[in-house]
Amino acid sequence: MRITFKLYASLTEFLPPEKRNGNLMELEVGPGASVAEIIEPFNLPMKMVHLVLINGHFVPPEERGSRTLAEGDVLAIWPPIAGG
Repeated sequence: MRITFKLYASLTEFLPPEKRNGNLMELEVGPGASVAEIIEPFNLPMKMVHLVLINGHFVPPEERGSRTLAEGDVLAIWPPIAGG
C-alpha cells in the first residue's frame, strides 16, 4: 500500500537528498505496517521523534509500535522544537 511520509525541521535530513526540499515522499509499505516499522529504516533518533500524526491525528508514544496505517494515509513527524 502507498502512504505519504513527511518529516519536518531538522528531521528532513533523514530523507533521501532528492526529497528534502519538499520534506515528503511516497512510500510503499506492507499492509498493517505500524508507525515504528515505517520509520525504522530511516534511522531517526527516537529522542527526535516528538510529534507523530496520522492524517492530522496525534499518535501517543505508547501506540507507535501498534498503530497501523492504511492506504493513502499521511504520516507526519516533527522533532522537539524550541522557540522564543
